[in-house]
Amino acid sequence: MQDRTQYLKSSRCMALVLCLLGGSDVYAETGIPELDSGIARFAQDTGDQALALLHTRNPETVDETLIRARALINTGGKAEAVELLDRLIDGNALDGGYYRANAALLKSTVVSDDPVAVRRLLELAAEKGQGGIRQQALYRLADMARTDERLDSAGAILASMDPGYWAALGYMNIAADYGKRDLDPSRALVSLRVAMAMADEDPDTQRGDALKAQMLVRAGLLAYESEDYQKAVSFLEKVRLDSYSAPQGLYLHGLALSASGNQRDAMQSWHRARKYPLAFSGVVESWLGTGRGYDLTGYLGQAGEAYLSASVSYDSERATLRTLEDQIREKGAYKAVIEGAGKVQAEWFLADSRALTQPRTAYLMRFMETAAAQSAVERVRDLEGLTGLMNRQENTLRVFRGVLEARLQDGSGQGLPQSFKDSFAAVVARISALRDSAAGGSGRADEVRQLTITLADLRESAGQFTALKAQRNQQLN
Repeated sequence: MQDRTQYLKSSRCMALVLCLLGGSDVYAETGIPELDSGIARFAQDTGDQALALLHTRNPETVDETLIRARALINTGGKAEAVELLDRLIDGNALDGGYYRANAALLKSTVVSDDPVAVRRLLELAAEKGQGGIRQQALYRLADMARTDERLDSAGAILASMDPGYWAALGYMNIAADYGKRDLDPSRALVSLRVAMAMADEDPDTQRGDALKAQMLVRAGLLAYESEDYQKAVSFLEKVRLDSYSAPQGLYLHGLALSASGNQRDAMQSWHRARKYPLAFSGVVESWLGTGRGYDLTGYLGQAGEAYLSASVSYDSERATLRTLEDQIREKGAYKAVIEGAGKVQAEWFLADSRALTQPRTAYLMRFMETAAAQSAVERVRDLEGLTGLMNRQENTLRVFRGVLEARLQDGSGQGLPQSFKDSFAAVVARISALRDSAAGGSGRADEVRQLTITLADLRESAGQFTALKAQRNQQLN
């Protein structure tokens, strides 16, 4: 019984230590495939790739295999991911090709240095996939044709797509190529109009609106460069003021109005653009444009004041940059820029209009325009989360260690407490006196004798308790 008690206590301590050190690792696979898949999918959707890998350590279903492959790609384990994806692509799961299409599309991002293999995988994904998987595969096929300067083939692929975000993105890219090739912007404007109509069909209205704002700015710029100022104004006045493209749209809107002779309305547009930080495209030009507008209308004094205001604004922005630079040196880029701006999500283009007026947020959004920057921020965010988890576990272990040290200190003394020894000796003395005064052979003498034997047993048990206590302390050490 003694050995079993010691074993149970040791086991409980070990379980607690494993729980503190491993966090969720203790609660590994549940043994229920549906539950493991659900936990892994939720972890992956929330950015916890480690937990997704944990719950798909031994994938038993095609769903778990796909989740694990995606998590491996996100954490750098591409070789193992390719093996899992090949297993799905070559399989014959009775799912209508859903997992084959997903696996083919995912693998195409890993073997991107082999155009032939990428095209074959995308064609498989487009053939077997449905919904967003098929649309994304078709978009990438069209973009491959576009970059190979086969615009007609790209247009044919886009024409087979469903209306929505991916089709809108494809037509916007083709419009950019037409704009570079043609002196006449007609084909580019037609492609942009089709793209805007496709964006209106995007179920994600915020994403569609953000993309449409970019296309309106491009269409306005094309119309302005072709000197069709009224058409440019009609495009640019539709740009939402809470969109990321608003500052540039306002500047171009003022430029088109100024070119058509409407200086007053042009300066109003530039005045609205000046409310945004200088980091945004078009804001610096709007400050200068205001002075130019006063100059063209004959208000030379106000023109000079406008240029002086622009100079003061530039000096203020330089001070802001110096402050931000000092904070980056002191705290690091992540804490100074990302956490300081309060924006850690990748959807930088969904910021509200109030956030657009903050200089720190403006520089962050300009930095987050590239996919590489978004991936870098996501990696640092994950590392920050792991650091915070380790710090919390360290604090918990420190408390646990303090508890163990307190227990060791309580049992550091050898033998029984002196007060217990004194009380025990006093009881023995009284019993000895009773035994001496009792008549020999009487019942009272027999009771005293039994009591003396019991006390001797208690003294021996107390000695054994002291030894057990010392042994326990050695085990804790």
